[in-house]
Amino acid sequence: MIPADRLAQVGLGIILILLVLAVFGPIVSPYDPATQDLSSRLEAPSLTHPLGTDQLGRDVLTRLLHGARLSLGIALAVTSVRLVVGTAVGLVAGYAGGWIDEALMRLVDTLLAFPGIVLALVIAGILGPSLVNVMLALSVVGWASYARLVRSSVLSVREREFVTVARLLGHTRTHVTARHLIPNVVAPVVVLATLDIGGVILGTAGLSFLGLGAQPPTPEWGTMLASGRTYLRQAWWLVNAPGVCIMFTVFGFNLLGDSLRDTLSPTQSAQMEQL
Repeated sequence: MIPADRLAQVGLGIILILLVLAVFGPIVSPYDPATQDLSSRLEAPSLTHPLGTDQLGRDVLTRLLHGARLSLGIALAVTSVRLVVGTAVGLVAGYAGGWIDEALMRLVDTLLAFPGIVLALVIAGILGPSLVNVMLALSVVGWASYARLVRSSVLSVREREFVTVARLLGHTRTHVTARHLIPNVVAPVVVLATLDIGGVILGTAGLSFLGLGAQPPTPEWGTMLASGRTYLRQAWWLVNAPGVCIMFTVFGFNLLGDSLRDTLSPTQSAQMEQL
């Protein structure tokens, strides 16, 4: 079995390479991702175009680099919204208890009862095709897992001695939450967020592939897959290039997230596996 720290190094290496390419790749690329050159359409990979060109003569590598920046930006934004909303709901439910906890958890249970991608598909379909609507749909369906994880952590922490002492000393709920509860839920939330980034990238690409996300000529990986599938027999690189990028990106974040999860206690790891 490969050690967890080695897996973490591999995952972190993949993510760092992707970040460098996303930040600096579009700057050094000599091509524009949206400029068409019909005289160079469907050219096979070569020194001039390392990953070939698409059906409109656009450089595939350049579009992949711009797509990496777009996909990572969307994933980080959606995950941040999920984390903030879910953590806030979980803290309130776990610390307040009573009817507040009951009402919030029933809402969480309702959201978790539906497959996330199906619910996101419905929301994005109602709102209309655009990246903003996809981000909104993925944010709405994803925060419930954070809420349930944070609530379970708060329930186990709020009865411990240091929290009881803080209450007896007259500290406000805000002080107890910020000083004692939040630091104890950071670790599992960070792990869930790391694993969640890969899921968001897959969700964004999937909805874009179905025509609900980015619209041409935006260089988004899911959109590139959708436009390239028509030319699969004559231009295999149009589908393989974005597909491999999605695979390695999700693989890197999953490796890093799994390695981080292994550093937690068995109880927290079991909680994570149930989400």
